[in-house]
Amino acid sequence: MKWTAELLFNHLKDVTLGGSICVYTLDICETLVPKINAIMKLKKEKNAIVLAHSYVVPEIIKTVSDFTGDSYELSKKAKDSSADIIIFSAVKFMAETAKLINPNKDVYIPSDLNGCSLADSITGDDVKQLRKKYPDYTFVCYINTTVDVKAECDVCVTSSNVYSIVESLPNKNIYFLPDKLMGQNLKNELKKRGSDKNILFSEGTCYVHEEYHPDMIDFIRLKHDDVSILAHPECSEDIISKVDFTGSTSQMVNYVNQSPKSKFFMLTECGLTSRMQADSPKKSFVGTCTMCKYMKSNSLDDILNTLENLPEHKKISIPKSTQEKALNCINKMFELA
Repeated sequence: MKWTAELLFNHLKDVTLGGSICVYTLDICETLVPKINAIMKLKKEKNAIVLAHSYVVPEIIKTVSDFTGDSYELSKKAKDSSADIIIFSAVKFMAETAKLINPNKDVYIPSDLNGCSLADSITGDDVKQLRKKYPDYTFVCYINTTVDVKAECDVCVTSSNVYSIVESLPNKNIYFLPDKLMGQNLKNELKKRGSDKNILFSEGTCYVHEEYHPDMIDFIRLKHDDVSILAHPECSEDIISKVDFTGSTSQMVNYVNQSPKSKFFMLTECGLTSRMQADSPKKSFVGTCTMCKYMKSNSLDDILNTLENLPEHKKISIPKSTQEKALNCINKMFELA
């Protein structure tokens, strides 16, 4: 498929959230199309695929991305891929997970700004110290962690399977990391289910989801009749108690697509709302836009440069000993999920 400015404009014209970073006039689309077509050509020549998280900019998601989703979805797509090269348009810990599952493939992270306030809040050495302090605990890590952290934990979880996996673990004592907000929501949910788990958690947060305040929900309901409000479990328990649905980005997409309602407010990084505006133009989305600077740093220019030059500093490399331990953590998740 060869893209034209008109075709791209028709794909993105319904995107209205996202601030000045996500504005698509015909003139802007004219500047993007040559990059898109060059990336498509290089993907074919080099047997490469592009995986894109739902939070990156729409011009990546709607054009050069072969698969779009959340951490778990993209991990599975990486596992099933026959490509020689994987370009992971997201943040570094996600590309690390793809590399764990595909040790014989070359995995690249295109953006130089590829950190994460949540993943960077804890290290593998921190987990080693915690394990000494809590030797009787099963250590459960959110997929939004670095490979060094996964290597020191017993099982990995995602926002879509965390409740069921933790509930199924034989040990009563659970240490969840790194997200204190998701940890509290996990504690609350398992209490509702009658589970007697003793849950401790570390103090990390996602700076995007931490920003939301319960008063925002009251304001949105006052201004918009019949609105459905959705939240990611990285939000605070005060937020979760007020919304209509809580779930991962993939679960939120499914909820919107299956709901008979037409108006939604999504409490997560606004890339998901931009994606839904483009995918479901008959639905309406209200509220503010909160961006992740790391996800939004991904660009067509970076993807094109990475495919052209395959720079060594953007290639994901994991020591064998770390890889084996972290893969055990990931495989335990696939087994239990």
